[in-house]
Amino acid sequence: MSTNSREAILAAARRSAQVHGYCGLNFRDLAQEVGIKSASIHYYFPSKADLGAAVAQRYWEDTAATLEALRAEHESPAAALAAYPRVFRISLENENRLCLCSFMAAEYDDLPDPVKKEVQTFTDVNVAWLGKVLEEAGIAGAGESEARARAIFAAVAGAQLVARSRADISLFDAMMDSYRTAGLFGPVAA
Repeated sequence: MSTNSREAILAAARRSAQVHGYCGLNFRDLAQEVGIKSASIHYYFPSKADLGAAVAQRYWEDTAATLEALRAEHESPAAALAAYPRVFRISLENENRLCLCSFMAAEYDDLPDPVKKEVQTFTDVNVAWLGKVLEEAGIAGAGESEARARAIFAAVAGAQLVARSRADISLFDAMMDSYRTAGLFGPVAA
């Protein structure tokens, strides 16, 4: 068994979970997609819970790296904040997929504890990044940045859900424009 097999399994599981959620992760289907025997998946991930936790962990780690890159590529924190919705829009652009952790959060009651922990970490990573950028931009102080960050995260994730349910990415864009006009991402330019 190779690292490439493990990575291929994780990639296939990510694609599947973004379309079908945790409940849709199926070792037989994943094995067929990757081109290995389903027993081979158990070599890396002894249980579905192990696979689900690994996929969710990789997802939030990738998102954390994406967020740091987003901040680094923009001169100002306000510009990085304005670009934040793009992180969620990419899933919609990719065959109308949903954020993996948003999908799994909807299945929360049915998730094993290790998967719940990773899904919660995804939210924590986003909220922490947003809070830090809100403070850097002078939009929210330390005492209010977390609440504002949670509102932004919920609004963007919710907009993605609505757009996916209609298979219409223009709805996502329209909601982001509405949020900007309302000042959710910061002061509205005059």
